Amino acid sequence: MPVLPDHFLTPEELAEILRLPSVETVYAWRKKRTGPPGFRAGKHLRYDPEAVRAWINGQSEAA
Repeated sequence: MPVLPDHFLTPEELAEILRLPSVETVYAWRKKRTGPPGFRAGKHLRYDPEAVRAWINGQSEAA
């Protein structure tokens, strides 16, 4: 499992941690509601590392 920092993640950080081809994958997941849940802090999109960890664990169990 990737090591997650203890601060809210930007979409760019999430893409880098998960080694995705581009940050556009994160935005596509959000639009389809298939990726980890994110939230808005003003106009900025952020991801809670614990929610990301739970989502990763859920993906592992589904496989």
